[in-house]
Amino acid sequence: MTDAINKCSANETAACCCVDVGTVVDNTDCTASWSGLFADRHAAEAMLKHLSERARQVESEPCDIRPQLENEAEGVRLNIDFIFACQAESLIFQLGLR
Repeated sequence: MTDAINKCSANETAACCCVDVGTVVDNTDCTASWSGLFADRHAAEAMLKHLSERARQVESEPCDIRPQLENEAEGVRLNIDFIFACQAESLIFQLGLR
């Protein structure tokens, strides 16, 4: 007989194979990345402002916001990396965008 509990990792409970939050949120990935294509630079900059304001609502320490605007044939691509002080803030920010 194969025991399903044996397939769980050491950080999971035997009751339900639930993962300890510390296993998932270990503060190694504090960056949230976002990308979008816009018709023009003005629209891309408006989205940058909007997302930056949302990041400021989540941060406990200043979030490092690194935008890149690139011209493409279809318009302007906005790529942004939001580097938060901790992974929990990054997750909260990302969940707030859904």
